[in-house]
Amino acid sequence: ETEVYVQMCRRWREIPKPMIAQVHGACIAGGLMLAWVCDFIVASDDAFFSDPVVKMGIPGVEYFAHAFVLGPRRAKEILYTGRRFTAADALDWGMLNHVVPRDDLQAKVDGIAAEIAEMPAFGLTLAKKVINSNEDQMGLQTSLDTAFGWHMFAHSANAEPDDSDSFSASLGGMDARSMRDSANTGSTGQKKD
Repeated sequence: ETEVYVQMCRRWREIPKPMIAQVHGACIAGGLMLAWVCDFIVASDDAFFSDPVVKMGIPGVEYFAHAFVLGPRRAKEILYTGRRFTAADALDWGMLNHVVPRDDLQAKVDGIAAEIAEMPAFGLTLAKKVINSNEDQMGLQTSLDTAFGWHMFAHSANAEPDDSDSFSASLGGMDARSMRDSANTGSTGQKKD
């Protein structure tokens, strides 16, 4: 998870060229991570967003930028409730640059890209480095490291659940013990040797 999720997102965030996320429909969990590392996020009015992984006993997706892109109160709201939020919500909360009708999405993104292309490439690279550095100085990288540590702790804690029914139920029965037991009994319910 460190390499495939967190480090990949960090590398994509640091690509010197400006990146635009073009979002329509569902943008859930991993989709959020991919969008959040981009410099612009443009969404269609039918887009919706969610990070439901708290339901799996984990604090959130691996690239945990929630408080930075949503603000602490909204981050808590979407994580604590598991609810999805609309493109209009995301725009209002400052997560998106623009929301447009779906039929206009490609044209909007192309228009932004054309404007960016008129700017000096070296200046764009430096501007991106400075803004990313500002976020890092505000604690983004430290926050990501801390959240990922808790994410991995949650995996460990979930791997050896207690005997309470509520714990297994909260994970939908998909904890390490239930997976081990189903692997040992097979589909017949008889214990394998």
